[in-house]
Amino acid sequence: MLVAGETIEPELLAAVSTLPHPARVVGVFRTAALPSEPRQTTLALWRVSDPGNIGTLLRAADAFGAAVALSEGCADPLGSKALRASAGAIFRVPLLPFDDAPGERVALVAHGAPPLHELDLSSQVTFVLGAERQGLPEDVVEQSNKVATIATTGAAESLNVAVAGAIALYERSRRS
Repeated sequence: MLVAGETIEPELLAAVSTLPHPARVVGVFRTAALPSEPRQTTLALWRVSDPGNIGTLLRAADAFGAAVALSEGCADPLGSKALRASAGAIFRVPLLPFDDAPGERVALVAHGAPPLHELDLSSQVTFVLGAERQGLPEDVVEQSNKVATIATTGAAESLNVAVAGAIALYERSRRS
């Protein structure tokens, strides 16, 4: 529930904004008020450092009713770039610690694993996605229950982490 606040001059908001077209409304929320309950599907992000990717993955999770789990080394989901990219999803998507992501873990790797569309995804599942450049370290892959690759037909070496996360969520949702 939003409560009426104080009026601030537009010039003052413009002076503190980093955007070319500053916001006209600012909200202040307690981080403890953000959702944190587990969901049937989760994206577990391993050291994803680009705040734009974090925000985009939050937005995709919101679209498909998933949660997001973050490891140490991930960009701050409450940072300005991640917040903008999330388009408000931060207020609806549960955030969990990486190690608390529930269900069967499916590590997504760029190459050499069975295609994601062939896996059984009927139980509670967590898709584990790696950092933008390095992907997932071998020990994180080994700790997963399954390993999968998103099959592609083009010449790209790999997919952007946010694109891969959105595709995995879509693949899971189309089977529900």
